[in-house]
Amino acid sequence: MDVQQAMSLGSHLAELRKRIIAVAVVFAGAMIAGLLAAPGCLAFMKLHSPAFQVTWNVFSPWDGLRIYMGIALVLSLIVALPFTLYQLWLFVKDGLQPVEQKAALKFIPFSALCFILGLAFAYFVVFPMSLAFTTKVNTEMELVETYGVAAYFGFMFNIIVPLALAFELPAVVLFLTRIGLLNPALLHSMRRYAYLLLVIISALISPPDLISHLMVAVPMIALYEGSVLLAGWMHRRELPRTDKTGLRHTA
Repeated sequence: MDVQQAMSLGSHLAELRKRIIAVAVVFAGAMIAGLLAAPGCLAFMKLHSPAFQVTWNVFSPWDGLRIYMGIALVLSLIVALPFTLYQLWLFVKDGLQPVEQKAALKFIPFSALCFILGLAFAYFVVFPMSLAFTTKVNTEMELVETYGVAAYFGFMFNIIVPLALAFELPAVVLFLTRIGLLNPALLHSMRRYAYLLLVIISALISPPDLISHLMVAVPMIALYEGSVLLAGWMHRRELPRTDKTGLRHTA
């Protein structure tokens, strides 16, 4: 490694340390705010459950503290995640083409919006449906339902987090189309494989009955088709630019 490479590596490490410190400071402040807001958030979730009111029980001295910290962490991520993505963009933008820089910056708020919409759909639609299904099974078996708070939130997060991530599909597809890695023809050719993957995912995160599978799989397939339509719109919009500038032309 020559002197110039060593200086370049040192400057990159210094820049990375600067970005990490900025993220850590914002995350610490957001975590403090999350700790203050966590009791009110828990009280709201308990009184306004999307399924039915439940009695949360603790079966370990650490259950309450664990859930309290978990809710505070989720609340802090809502604030810190967009800032983290922005800091990541600042770190890598010099290595991107101008079109890639603009695309990445524009899709940061769009990806955050998709994630929030996915959380809302999972919490208010899929989670109540799953909880109602398990309650029906327990009732038919004449079992007494006593919910532990740790098990309740674990069950909820196992449903809403994968589905919220699936709602990132439009943002990812649009970004990859914007920088030329995807195009509508490729998305059309991948449709059958995408459908199969989405059906498998919906079967894993929904109750084991056909209606529940359809209620999850149909919106996810609609997301994919919506992504294809948006990708086609963006692809057609970009073609005149590439023709005029003489840059890439994606078929």
